[in-house]
Amino acid sequence: MTEERENKPLPDEEIPQADSAQNAPAPEQALPVLLPAPAEESAPDVPSTPESAQEEPEPRPILEQIDINELRRRPLNDLQEMAETLPIRNASSLTKSQLVFELGRQLLAKGHEVVVSGVMEQAKDNYAMLRDPVKSFRTSPDDIYLGGNLIKPLHLRVGQLIKVRLRKLRPHDKYLSASAVISVEGIPAEEYRAAQDFERLTPLFPKERLLLENKEVNSAAMRVLDLMTPFGKGQRGLIVAPPRGGKTVLLKTIARSIRANYPQVELIVLLLDERPEEVTDFEETVDAPVYASTFDEPSRRHAQVSDLVIERAKRLVEMGRDVVILLDSLTRLARGYNANQTGGRIMSGGLGSNALEKPRKFFSAARNVEEGGSLTIIATCLVDTESRMDEVIFEEFKGTGNLEIRLDRELSERRIYPAISLSQSGTRNDDRLYNEQEFVKIMQLRRQLAMKPGWEGLQALLQNISKTQNNAELLLTGLR
Repeated sequence: MTEERENKPLPDEEIPQADSAQNAPAPEQALPVLLPAPAEESAPDVPSTPESAQEEPEPRPILEQIDINELRRRPLNDLQEMAETLPIRNASSLTKSQLVFELGRQLLAKGHEVVVSGVMEQAKDNYAMLRDPVKSFRTSPDDIYLGGNLIKPLHLRVGQLIKVRLRKLRPHDKYLSASAVISVEGIPAEEYRAAQDFERLTPLFPKERLLLENKEVNSAAMRVLDLMTPFGKGQRGLIVAPPRGGKTVLLKTIARSIRANYPQVELIVLLLDERPEEVTDFEETVDAPVYASTFDEPSRRHAQVSDLVIERAKRLVEMGRDVVILLDSLTRLARGYNANQTGGRIMSGGLGSNALEKPRKFFSAARNVEEGGSLTIIATCLVDTESRMDEVIFEEFKGTGNLEIRLDRELSERRIYPAISLSQSGTRNDDRLYNEQEFVKIMQLRRQLAMKPGWEGLQALLQNISKTQNNAELLLTGLR
């Protein structure tokens, strides 16, 4: 090894000693190869003299560019085989992240150009770290240190995807460090200009529909939502559900429908305090980034991943993109911030006086933007859990959304799915999302359903949905 063993980074979030650094991601071939210099045309024979020997420089070897992100994607066995060709001791005892760090250090020492990309998380005023999105931004030994001398000239912001070039490590460095920024959000650093800050963008009512009906997904629940609680770009919605009410399945179906109908939309799934198997299921069934913090992780981890996800979404909206965040759940997010809070007064239900400040900021970020782009947040919220804290959290957020979907325990007990309470679900200003003729038909349908008591209205709607090909046909024919 080129350095002493004690310089190997620890998995905890330790701050490197005086460094300046930068970011740079760039996927390339994973294994470094020393290639011969390109053959030059043969020159006429020159007598071998000391002068001519000094004039002819020795050809330098061309070293392959290495991408740390590519190393992260490779299996651990491949990295261990690669470590055997380098002076890395005890490679078999290292974790994958530690091994990636050691490989990066050795490759830099050998003169390779090493690049990497990651999402920026502010650590302190004078530096930041680049986290790996694939790991849901978990703190890791192979995170990248980004010095303030690289952040300030480009006005880099938390949540941006940044690609950097790395430099050789110094004796006491504990992280791989950036030497130059290559690109920001895919824009070359020399061409990048900071966009207008998210907080200065003009919020508007949602005006453009997000249709959920899709033949491939073929879900009656999505057709019910299109008719009763239409989604728009910039919507701030709550799915209010009792335990085992079907909220997670509904959220997953919404994700699949949005991905199928709007592949250009930036879809993000955020799972907090969730069961590990649910996280795996989302990752396998939803074609979108899934950021998760499972129930066995500390509350500060829930807060960290949610902070980075909302900042990442804001940076995308600043660039004019349409972003949709599906959060499960807002209740657990508030619980996480409450557990992470120190000091302050304790209110009803055991909530701290400032515990809901950041969850409110998270949820209130949803908006349609006049300058272009939108941020839609659909979050689940737990009720009927026999927890006073959960009741207080729901009451705090009840009036803040402009869309509400109520799942009914009685319907779920009758095995009627989706267990959507038609009378308690709706969208504010939904007339902005329908054309005039469609809105007239929708209102007629809702009046007919309102005349039926309780679960009979939903059952009648589901029967009519099963007999028609799409909602347009249902509106033309009416309830039968």
